Amino acid sequence: MEQQREVLKQQMRWARELGFLNFGTYKGVMHCFGGSVQQAHKAVEMGFHLGIGGVVTFKNATMAEVVASVPLQSILLETDAPYLAPVPYRGKRNESAYIPVIAEKIAALKGVSIAEVDEVTSASATVLFGL
Repeated sequence: MEQQREVLKQQMRWARELGFLNFGTYKGVMHCFGGSVQQAHKAVEMGFHLGIGGVVTFKNATMAEVVASVPLQSILLETDAPYLAPVPYRGKRNESAYIPVIAEKIAALKGVSIAEVDEVTSASATVLFGL
């Protein structure tokens, strides 16, 4: 655990040097976010985006509750290829071609169109990564 803390601190120093951490204001992605609603809200408050992948489509996943509770602008679509393919591909090799399945599930949870999920999450990624 201590080694992990030291590695995290070093990564944060590098992020600050490269402009990803700015005077205590964080930005980045909590890759393959798997935390609770409370953890999600804390991460968003700190300025992080939540990387949401295939887990949101799993039948008993608590990720649906997380996604429903945070702003769409705080969500980024991702895969954790080759792992965690969304339903109906669960158990198979994950790939970027499955992103629309994840977007569809998020759209249903948020009560918006797939096009809106695409537009908002793409805009968020563009700003975050300076594209």
